[in-house]
Amino acid sequence: MPTVVVIPVKSFRLGKQRLASALDDGQRSRLGRALATHVAETVERAGLLAMFVTDDPQVAAWATSTGFPSLPDPGQGLNAAAAAGVAWANQSKSRWIVLHSDLPLLHSEDLRALAQPDGDVIAPSSDGGTSAISARRSIEFAFGPGSFHKHLARLDSPEIVTRRGFLLDVDSPADLASALSHQRGRWMERALA
Repeated sequence: MPTVVVIPVKSFRLGKQRLASALDDGQRSRLGRALATHVAETVERAGLLAMFVTDDPQVAAWATSTGFPSLPDPGQGLNAAAAAGVAWANQSKSRWIVLHSDLPLLHSEDLRALAQPDGDVIAPSSDGGTSAISARRSIEFAFGPGSFHKHLARLDSPEIVTRRGFLLDVDSPADLASALSHQRGRWMERALA
């Protein structure tokens, strides 16, 4: 089995609320869908299996229509969604990676670098969060502010992968502006038009 990349996704319609001062509802919805598509297609190009975890029927239908499998989110936040995806990967005897869906600069080489080590691996975001994480066993997730250091304490001698594609996630208007100003992020202009 290929490595399963667990991608938790909220509702496209209700997601990215912190961008409300910069984008209207339709733009935020289109951006959320475009980011999830970009991440899943990048996972696929890296030779890995993208698996969405969502509690939104529209997101699940979109994933299925675009050829990506999805699992039901237990509805108890990001940590529970990540754990549900990891449990599925463990049942299928697959290695797993939990990856955020809002990484506009992500490239397949970033994911290949993350998938290379045999042990625990973590990729921080520039704001102290965790953009991607993988372990040889199930762990208790701690997504949220400062999650990188919380996750470090739960991993066994992890390799830290610091690459451009993992550093910037789109949470704020400043993040969006930064991504749009980068050559790798200009593709988002079409989603926002």
